[in-house]
Amino acid sequence: MQYWIPKALMLSALVSLSGCGIFTSEAHHPRNYRTNEPVVAPEGLDAPRQDPTYKMDVARYDNSEQAKATKPPMQIMPLAEGSWLDENEKLARVYFDKNEGIEDLDEFIWHAIEGVLSDYNTQAVSADKLIGTVETDWFSIVRVEEGWLWDDEIVAEQRYKFIIEEKDHQRTAALRAEMVDYRSDDVPLTPLLQQRLETRALNAVISEFDYRYRQLKVELRQRQGIISLDMGFDNKGNAALVTEQAYNVVFERFAGFLERLQFTIVEVDVDSGRIIADYTKPEASVWDSIWGEEAMQLPLEDGQYQILMSTTREGGTSITWMDKEGEVLQPGTMNDLQQALVQALRIRGIQI
Repeated sequence: MQYWIPKALMLSALVSLSGCGIFTSEAHHPRNYRTNEPVVAPEGLDAPRQDPTYKMDVARYDNSEQAKATKPPMQIMPLAEGSWLDENEKLARVYFDKNEGIEDLDEFIWHAIEGVLSDYNTQAVSADKLIGTVETDWFSIVRVEEGWLWDDEIVAEQRYKFIIEEKDHQRTAALRAEMVDYRSDDVPLTPLLQQRLETRALNAVISEFDYRYRQLKVELRQRQGIISLDMGFDNKGNAALVTEQAYNVVFERFAGFLERLQFTIVEVDVDSGRIIADYTKPEASVWDSIWGEEAMQLPLEDGQYQILMSTTREGGTSITWMDKEGEVLQPGTMNDLQQALVQALRIRGIQI
Protein backbone atom coordinates (compact mmCIF):
# COMPACT_ATOMS: atom_id res chain seq x y z
CA MET A 1 0.00 0.00 0.00
CA GLN A 2 2.85 2.38 0.68
CA TYR A 3 3.91 2.42 -3.00
CA TRP A 4 0.84 4.15 -4.40
CA ILE A 5 1.42 7.41 -2.50
CA PRO A 6 4.52 8.67 -4.37
CA LYS A 7 3.03 7.47 -7.66
CA ALA A 8 -0.16 9.39 -6.97
CA LEU A 9 1.82 12.50 -6.10
CA MET A 10 3.83 12.16 -9.30
CA LEU A 11 0.67 11.75 -11.38
CA SER A 12 -0.86 14.79 -9.69
CA ALA A 13 2.23 16.88 -10.51
CA LEU A 14 2.19 15.74 -14.15
CA VAL A 15 -1.48 16.59 -14.46
CA SER A 16 -0.86 20.04 -12.96
CA LEU A 17 2.02 20.76 -15.32
CA SER A 18 0.44 19.38 -18.45
CA GLY A 19 -2.87 21.20 -17.84
CA CYS A 20 -4.65 21.68 -21.12
CA GLY A 21 -2.67 18.86 -22.68
CA ILE A 22 -4.93 16.42 -20.80
CA PHE A 23 -8.14 18.38 -20.25
CA THR A 24 -9.41 19.97 -23.46
CA SER A 25 -11.06 23.37 -23.21
CA GLU A 26 -14.77 23.51 -24.08
CA ALA A 27 -14.90 27.30 -23.87
CA HIS A 28 -15.03 27.72 -27.64
CA HIS A 29 -17.28 24.81 -28.54
CA PRO A 30 -20.10 25.87 -30.94
CA ARG A 31 -22.78 24.74 -28.52
CA ASN A 32 -21.67 27.49 -26.10
CA TYR A 33 -22.60 30.10 -28.70
CA ARG A 34 -26.11 28.79 -29.57
CA THR A 35 -29.20 30.20 -27.92
CA ASN A 36 -32.02 27.90 -26.86
CA GLU A 37 -34.99 27.37 -29.18
CA PRO A 38 -38.33 28.83 -28.00
CA VAL A 39 -40.58 26.61 -25.92
CA VAL A 40 -42.95 24.52 -28.09
CA ALA A 41 -46.37 23.96 -26.53
CA PRO A 42 -47.70 20.37 -26.70
CA GLU A 43 -50.49 19.63 -29.14
CA GLY A 44 -53.89 20.70 -27.83
CA LEU A 45 -52.47 23.46 -25.59
CA ASP A 46 -52.19 27.13 -26.29
CA ALA A 47 -48.71 28.58 -26.51
CA PRO A 48 -47.86 30.93 -23.65
CA ARG A 49 -48.28 34.57 -24.46
CA GLN A 50 -45.07 36.40 -25.25
CA ASP A 51 -44.71 40.13 -24.88
CA PRO A 52 -43.17 41.36 -28.17
CA THR A 53 -41.30 44.02 -26.22
CA TYR A 54 -38.98 41.38 -24.78
CA LYS A 55 -38.83 39.07 -27.79
CA MET A 56 -35.30 38.11 -28.87
CA ASP A 57 -34.31 36.64 -32.20
CA VAL A 58 -32.73 33.22 -32.19
CA ALA A 59 -29.15 33.64 -33.33
CA ARG A 60 -26.03 31.61 -33.79
CA TYR A 61 -22.54 32.90 -33.21
CA ASP A 62 -19.76 31.57 -35.37
CA ASN A 63 -16.51 31.20 -33.49
CA SER A 64 -13.37 29.19 -33.99
CA GLU A 65 -13.01 26.20 -31.72
CA GLN A 66 -9.35 26.99 -31.23
CA ALA A 67 -8.77 29.45 -28.42
CA LYS A 68 -7.24 32.74 -29.46
CA ALA A 69 -4.58 33.66 -26.92
CA THR A 70 -4.48 37.32 -25.99
CA LYS A 71 -2.05 39.02 -23.66
CA PRO A 72 -2.52 42.09 -21.49
CA PRO A 73 -0.22 45.08 -21.85
CA MET A 74 3.02 44.69 -19.91
CA GLN A 75 3.42 46.92 -16.86
CA ILE A 76 6.36 49.22 -16.15
CA MET A 77 7.95 48.19 -12.85
CA PRO A 78 9.42 51.23 -10.99
CA LEU A 79 11.36 49.07 -8.53
CA ALA A 80 14.46 51.25 -8.23
CA GLU A 81 14.64 53.61 -5.29
CA GLY A 82 13.44 57.05 -6.36
CA SER A 83 11.71 55.82 -9.54
CA TRP A 84 8.05 56.60 -10.24
CA LEU A 85 5.41 56.76 -12.98
CA ASP A 86 2.97 59.33 -14.28
CA GLU A 87 -0.52 57.83 -13.99
CA ASN A 88 -1.62 59.44 -17.27
CA GLU A 89 1.45 58.32 -19.20
CA LYS A 90 0.77 56.60 -22.53
CA LEU A 91 4.40 55.90 -23.49
CA ALA A 92 7.03 53.55 -22.04
CA ARG A 93 8.48 56.18 -19.71
CA VAL A 94 9.73 56.20 -16.13
CA TYR A 95 10.96 59.01 -13.89
CA PHE A 96 14.00 58.94 -11.60
CA ASP A 97 14.65 61.26 -8.68
CA LYS A 98 18.22 62.06 -7.71
CA ASN A 99 19.00 59.84 -4.74
CA GLU A 100 21.63 60.42 -2.10
CA GLY A 101 25.10 59.71 -3.42
CA ILE A 102 24.27 60.27 -7.11
CA GLU A 103 26.30 63.24 -8.32
CA ASP A 104 25.03 63.34 -11.93
CA LEU A 105 21.61 61.75 -12.50
CA ASP A 106 21.94 61.82 -16.31
CA GLU A 107 25.29 60.08 -16.15
CA PHE A 108 23.97 57.46 -13.76
CA ILE A 109 21.13 56.59 -16.17
CA TRP A 110 23.63 56.45 -19.05
CA HIS A 111 25.68 53.88 -17.18
CA ALA A 112 22.53 51.83 -16.48
CA ILE A 113 21.71 51.77 -20.21
CA GLU A 114 25.29 50.77 -21.04
CA GLY A 115 25.05 47.98 -18.48
CA VAL A 116 21.91 46.59 -20.15
CA LEU A 117 23.51 46.67 -23.62
CA SER A 118 26.56 44.87 -22.28
CA ASP A 119 24.36 42.29 -20.59
CA TYR A 120 22.60 41.59 -23.91
CA ASN A 121 25.90 41.46 -25.84
CA THR A 122 25.02 44.44 -28.02
CA GLN A 123 26.16 48.04 -28.32
CA ALA A 124 25.02 51.54 -29.17
CA VAL A 125 25.16 52.52 -32.84
CA SER A 126 24.70 56.18 -31.98
CA ALA A 127 24.74 58.19 -28.76
CA ASP A 128 24.41 61.89 -28.05
CA LYS A 129 24.73 62.92 -24.43
CA LEU A 130 23.88 66.54 -25.18
CA ILE A 131 20.51 65.59 -26.64
CA GLY A 132 20.14 62.60 -24.32
CA THR A 133 19.57 59.76 -26.81
CA VAL A 134 21.05 56.30 -27.25
CA GLU A 135 20.19 54.10 -30.23
CA THR A 136 21.03 50.42 -29.94
CA ASP A 137 22.16 47.78 -32.39
CA TRP A 138 20.06 44.66 -33.07
CA PHE A 139 19.31 42.33 -30.18
CA SER A 140 16.41 40.38 -28.70
CA ILE A 141 15.05 41.80 -25.47
CA VAL A 142 13.30 38.45 -24.84
CA ARG A 143 15.85 35.90 -23.74
CA VAL A 144 15.28 32.26 -24.62
CA GLU A 145 15.31 31.19 -20.98
CA GLU A 146 12.75 33.88 -20.13
CA GLY A 147 10.30 32.84 -22.80
CA TRP A 148 9.02 29.55 -21.38
CA LEU A 149 5.59 30.76 -20.34
CA TRP A 150 4.72 34.03 -22.01
CA ASP A 151 6.92 34.91 -24.97
CA ASP A 152 8.14 31.59 -26.34
CA GLU A 153 6.52 32.37 -29.70
CA ILE A 154 8.46 35.62 -30.11
CA VAL A 155 11.47 34.92 -32.30
CA ALA A 156 12.53 38.44 -33.16
CA GLU A 157 15.19 41.12 -32.84
CA GLN A 158 14.70 44.78 -32.23
CA ARG A 159 16.53 48.09 -32.16
CA TYR A 160 15.64 50.67 -29.51
CA LYS A 161 16.17 54.32 -28.81
CA PHE A 162 16.48 55.38 -25.17
CA ILE A 163 15.69 59.03 -24.53
CA ILE A 164 16.76 60.82 -21.34
CA GLU A 165 14.92 64.03 -20.48
CA GLU A 166 16.31 65.84 -17.44
CA LYS A 167 14.35 68.56 -15.67
CA ASP A 168 15.85 72.05 -15.39
CA HIS A 169 16.50 71.63 -11.68
CA GLN A 170 18.47 68.41 -12.45
CA ARG A 171 16.83 66.60 -9.56
CA THR A 172 14.52 64.51 -11.76
CA ALA A 173 15.00 62.84 -15.13
CA ALA A 174 12.67 60.83 -17.36
CA LEU A 175 13.74 57.80 -19.39
CA ARG A 176 11.76 56.63 -22.41
CA ALA A 177 12.22 53.47 -24.50
CA GLU A 178 11.15 53.60 -28.14
CA MET A 179 11.41 50.77 -30.68
CA VAL A 180 12.97 52.02 -33.92
CA ASP A 181 13.14 48.75 -35.89
CA TYR A 182 11.89 45.19 -35.72
CA ARG A 183 12.55 41.99 -37.68
CA SER A 184 11.10 38.50 -37.43
CA ASP A 185 10.31 35.71 -39.88
CA ASP A 186 7.56 34.27 -37.72
CA VAL A 187 5.85 36.96 -35.64
CA PRO A 188 4.38 40.14 -37.15
CA LEU A 189 4.70 43.33 -35.16
CA THR A 190 1.44 44.54 -33.61
CA PRO A 191 0.83 47.60 -31.44
CA LEU A 192 0.36 45.37 -28.38
CA LEU A 193 3.58 43.46 -29.07
CA GLN A 194 5.48 46.70 -29.56
CA GLN A 195 4.16 48.01 -26.25
CA ARG A 196 5.24 44.83 -24.47
CA LEU A 197 8.74 44.87 -25.95
CA GLU A 198 9.33 48.58 -25.27
CA THR A 199 8.17 48.11 -21.69
CA ARG A 200 10.43 45.09 -21.26
CA ALA A 201 13.40 47.12 -22.53
CA LEU A 202 12.57 49.95 -20.12
CA ASN A 203 12.19 47.52 -17.21
CA ALA A 204 15.65 46.13 -17.99
CA VAL A 205 17.17 49.59 -17.54
CA ILE A 206 15.20 50.19 -14.33
CA SER A 207 16.50 46.90 -12.94
CA GLU A 208 20.08 47.83 -13.87
CA PHE A 209 19.63 51.29 -12.30
CA ASP A 210 18.41 49.63 -9.10
CA TYR A 211 21.36 47.21 -9.05
CA ARG A 212 23.91 49.96 -9.57
CA TYR A 213 22.38 52.20 -6.93
CA ARG A 214 22.40 49.36 -4.41
CA GLN A 215 26.12 48.97 -5.09
CA LEU A 216 26.60 52.72 -4.62
CA LYS A 217 24.80 52.59 -1.26
CA VAL A 218 27.19 49.86 -0.10
CA GLU A 219 30.13 52.05 -1.10
CA LEU A 220 28.61 54.99 0.75
CA ARG A 221 28.24 52.87 3.86
CA GLN A 222 31.86 51.80 3.62
CA ARG A 223 32.97 55.42 3.28
CA GLN A 224 30.94 56.33 6.36
CA GLY A 225 32.22 53.28 8.21
CA ILE A 226 35.15 55.10 9.86
CA ILE A 227 33.43 56.03 13.08
CA SER A 228 35.23 57.99 15.76
CA LEU A 229 33.82 56.16 18.77
CA ASP A 230 36.63 55.03 21.05
CA MET A 231 37.15 53.97 24.63
CA GLY A 232 38.11 56.79 26.97
CA PHE A 233 37.03 58.65 30.07
CA ASP A 234 34.52 61.35 30.87
CA ASN A 235 35.44 64.47 32.83
CA LYS A 236 34.87 62.59 36.12
CA GLY A 237 37.29 59.80 35.23
CA ASN A 238 34.62 57.17 34.51
CA ALA A 239 35.10 54.72 31.63
CA ALA A 240 33.11 56.09 28.71
CA LEU A 241 32.77 56.09 24.96
CA VAL A 242 34.41 59.13 23.41
CA THR A 243 33.87 60.72 19.98
CA GLU A 244 35.34 63.80 18.35
CA GLN A 245 31.88 64.94 17.26
CA ALA A 246 30.34 67.94 19.00
CA TYR A 247 27.93 67.35 21.85
CA ASN A 248 24.83 68.83 20.17
CA VAL A 249 25.34 66.65 17.05
CA VAL A 250 25.76 63.42 19.03
CA PHE A 251 22.90 64.08 21.41
CA GLU A 252 20.51 64.86 18.56
CA ARG A 253 21.21 61.59 16.73
CA PHE A 254 21.99 59.10 19.49
CA ALA A 255 18.41 58.45 20.63
CA GLY A 256 17.37 57.48 17.10
CA PHE A 257 20.39 55.19 16.83
CA LEU A 258 19.44 53.46 20.08
CA GLU A 259 15.91 52.80 18.82
CA ARG A 260 17.35 50.91 15.84
CA LEU A 261 19.18 48.65 18.31
CA GLN A 262 16.01 47.52 20.12
CA PHE A 263 16.08 50.21 22.79
CA THR A 264 12.84 51.85 23.89
CA ILE A 265 13.38 55.49 24.80
CA VAL A 266 11.78 56.32 28.14
CA GLU A 267 13.03 59.85 28.74
CA VAL A 268 15.26 62.40 27.03
CA ASP A 269 16.54 65.27 29.20
CA VAL A 270 18.21 67.87 26.99
CA ASP A 271 19.33 70.06 29.91
CA SER A 272 21.27 67.30 31.69
CA GLY A 273 22.25 65.35 28.54
CA ARG A 274 20.66 62.20 29.89
CA ILE A 275 18.77 59.51 27.98
CA ILE A 276 16.88 56.77 29.83
CA ALA A 277 16.07 53.69 27.72
CA ASP A 278 14.91 50.11 28.16
CA TYR A 279 16.81 47.36 26.34
CA THR A 280 15.46 43.99 25.24
CA LYS A 281 17.68 41.55 23.36
CA PRO A 282 16.24 40.91 19.87
CA GLU A 283 15.32 37.42 18.75
CA ALA A 284 16.85 36.16 15.53
CA SER A 285 14.37 35.62 12.69
CA VAL A 286 14.51 33.78 9.38
CA TRP A 287 13.29 36.97 7.69
CA ASP A 288 16.21 38.91 9.16
CA SER A 289 18.71 36.76 7.27
CA ILE A 290 16.67 36.91 4.07
CA TRP A 291 16.48 40.71 4.03
CA GLY A 292 20.01 41.22 5.31
CA GLU A 293 18.96 43.05 8.47
CA GLU A 294 20.01 40.56 11.10
CA ALA A 295 19.19 41.81 14.57
CA MET A 296 22.34 42.65 16.52
CA GLN A 297 22.61 41.68 20.16
CA LEU A 298 24.56 43.99 22.42
CA PRO A 299 26.62 42.73 25.39
CA LEU A 300 23.96 44.02 27.82
CA GLU A 301 21.38 42.38 30.02
CA ASP A 302 17.73 43.19 29.52
CA GLY A 303 16.72 46.17 31.59
CA GLN A 304 16.81 49.94 31.91
CA TYR A 305 19.93 52.03 31.31
CA GLN A 306 20.95 55.65 31.67
CA ILE A 307 23.19 57.21 29.03
CA LEU A 308 24.85 60.47 30.06
CA MET A 309 26.49 62.70 27.43
CA SER A 310 28.75 65.64 28.14
CA THR A 311 31.37 67.76 26.39
CA THR A 312 34.97 66.64 26.96
CA ARG A 313 37.86 69.03 27.69
CA GLU A 314 39.08 68.47 24.12
CA GLY A 315 35.73 69.62 22.67
CA GLY A 316 34.40 66.19 21.82
CA THR A 317 31.65 64.18 23.49
CA SER A 318 31.79 61.49 26.16
CA ILE A 319 29.03 58.87 26.49
CA THR A 320 28.86 57.36 29.96
CA TRP A 321 26.74 54.21 30.29
CA MET A 322 25.03 53.45 33.61
CA ASP A 323 22.52 50.92 34.90
CA LYS A 324 19.09 51.74 36.32
CA GLU A 325 20.53 52.72 39.69
CA GLY A 326 23.08 55.08 38.13
CA GLU A 327 26.11 52.78 38.58
CA VAL A 328 28.66 53.13 35.76
CA LEU A 329 29.23 49.92 33.81
CA GLN A 330 32.51 48.08 34.28
CA PRO A 331 35.38 48.90 31.84
CA GLY A 332 35.27 45.38 30.39
CA THR A 333 31.58 45.68 29.58
CA MET A 334 32.15 49.15 28.12
CA ASN A 335 34.91 47.80 25.86
CA ASP A 336 32.62 45.06 24.51
CA LEU A 337 29.82 47.59 24.09
CA GLN A 338 32.10 49.96 22.15
CA GLN A 339 33.02 47.26 19.63
CA ALA A 340 29.37 46.24 19.15
CA LEU A 341 28.20 49.85 18.66
CA VAL A 342 30.94 50.61 16.10
CA GLN A 343 29.99 47.48 14.18
CA ALA A 344 26.32 48.48 14.21
CA LEU A 345 27.17 51.97 12.95
CA ARG A 346 29.22 50.58 10.07
CA ILE A 347 26.67 47.98 9.01
CA ARG A 348 23.87 50.53 8.89
CA GLY A 349 25.98 53.28 7.36
CA ILE A 350 25.25 55.68 10.23
CA GLN A 351 27.59 58.44 11.28
CA ILE A 352 27.21 60.17 14.62
